Amino acid sequence: MFDRLNELTKEYESVAKELSDPSVYSDQRRLRDLSRRHKELEAIVTAYKAFQMGQSDVDTLKEMIAESSGEDRELVRDELNEAEEKLEELKKNLEIALIPKDENDGRNVIVEIRGAEGGEEANLFAKDLFDMYVRYADRQGWKWELLGSDISERGGFSDVTFLVKGADAWRKLKHEGGPHRVQRVPVTESQGRVHTSSATVTILPEAEEVDVQIDPGDLKIDVYRSTGPGGQSVNTTDSAVRITHLPTGLVVAMQDEKSQIQNRAKALQVLRARLLKMEQDRQSAELSSARKSQIGGGGRSEKIRTYNFKENRVTDHRIGLTLYHLDRILLGELEEITEALLMDERTRQLEGQEDI
Repeated sequence: MFDRLNELTKEYESVAKELSDPSVYSDQRRLRDLSRRHKELEAIVTAYKAFQMGQSDVDTLKEMIAESSGEDRELVRDELNEAEEKLEELKKNLEIALIPKDENDGRNVIVEIRGAEGGEEANLFAKDLFDMYVRYADRQGWKWELLGSDISERGGFSDVTFLVKGADAWRKLKHEGGPHRVQRVPVTESQGRVHTSSATVTILPEAEEVDVQIDPGDLKIDVYRSTGPGGQSVNTTDSAVRITHLPTGLVVAMQDEKSQIQNRAKALQVLRARLLKMEQDRQSAELSSARKSQIGGGGRSEKIRTYNFKENRVTDHRIGLTLYHLDRILLGELEEITEALLMDERTRQLEGQEDI
């Protein structure tokens, strides 16, 4: 471990030297990458220096014990015990600092929610999830912006996309991606029977233009008349935009804005995020076994979390966490779940079971 730490210390010094070179500021991508790496390494080097100082204190006290006697020896022994406890804590902090950082930490997040199995009830559940996440964003002090939505006939969402802006938004939301299952008596059911429906949540890191270069020649752009509720101009002008990325087949459509230019900008924003995630997943698959996408099939049997209204219960199946205050969670009180997921991730990383 210490050989690696010495190498990282040298890298930190090298990165700091490169950042002091004025010529690096002409390359925005290089400047951004260096700044991020400098911040990552600074945390490790700071923890390493603190550990070295703690180790030095322990070594000094051990020498003092050998040279002391009587009451002085007991006093030094007490100091040594405290120093060794502190050193153990510093070692833990250093191990945590050495955990590989998620490359998307610090990015804003694009959230896509779609009704899956269950017809209109799935769309209504998608709306409940949307409300839950924006309330959670408000509780965290994040800003959010609706990018696009397709409102269903009973006021749910067949799909909705929104941007969450916050320094720790990715860290706290990244585990929300996957199929979410709901068990309740649906609004659309007159018999009062409990039904199971599902919605899918996809979490994407917002991509900057320097992250993803899109060749305009790779895009097929269609404009058409917006549908659904809206003002006069929304439904009578060709303001809706559908962009197809020909090399990958990805399609993004936006129609919420009155302006074709605004809808196009939002569609490109979502397209960049999907392309970035696709490339990150490809790189990840080369380093580890290929993993399933967040969405899965969206079926009722596939789920990361279940929301049971009758029992006021939420269960996250990945970590076996069950809470009996669904009503509060739907009001945005997600902290207990997100912190438990982050703790599980950290534990697995420290045990060497997972690399980011």
